[in-house]
Amino acid sequence: MTTYPNDDARWDAMRAKDRAAEGAFYIGVHTTGVYCVASCGGRPLRKNVSFYPTREDARAAGLRACLRCKPDLNRETLRWVVGDTSLGLALVARSDAGLRLVTLGDDAEVLKADLEKRFKHARIVPDADGLSADLKAVADLVDHPDHTLTLPIDDQGTELQKAVWAALRQIPAGQTASYADIAKAVGRPSAFRAVAQACGANPLAVITPCHRVVRADGGLSGYRWGVERKRALLAREAA
Repeated sequence: MTTYPNDDARWDAMRAKDRAAEGAFYIGVHTTGVYCVASCGGRPLRKNVSFYPTREDARAAGLRACLRCKPDLNRETLRWVVGDTSLGLALVARSDAGLRLVTLGDDAEVLKADLEKRFKHARIVPDADGLSADLKAVADLVDHPDHTLTLPIDDQGTELQKAVWAALRQIPAGQTASYADIAKAVGRPSAFRAVAQACGANPLAVITPCHRVVRADGGLSGYRWGVERKRALLAREAA
């Protein structure tokens, strides 16, 4: 895990708006009377800043929570890694409970920016060593989508979204379903548009196989991580 052993390291993290520093320490800005997290958009001068290990310490110094970065929120920690698969890069992020996000792409910075946008109030910590086995399992699943993943998952969503994602995981490799099929499976036969939206919001590429959902006429329709990847995944499953 990233550590910040002294005020110079904390100042550098603040200037870099380091998301790994979320909740690791708090920044007191004495000219405005607020305390913040490292990723806050404010740009105070170094002479006006003090660092505090906890929110309670900042409040004891007479500071109030910043309305912009909301340092009083309880922040979960997500560990993440980006690595290669046979279909490009994969970003894997994990909470204490299990896999929270698996995305595919071609640019590591774009994948990281998407992670930060999705989880605006989380502490996001790079952990290549700790997540190497998770990344390997995802890469293996990309190559062998008929295999069963044994890692725990922690997909968060609405009740409908979670029902749709659970239904998607019941589609066997080598088979496809339409949005209308999934709508019937979750007991909402007229909600195929909502089902399509839930498929688009799927946070776990390949693990929750939304690539197995096609149009009623068999067309591929869209895929958040690229139609070519969808076509490749379906071709591997059909082989």
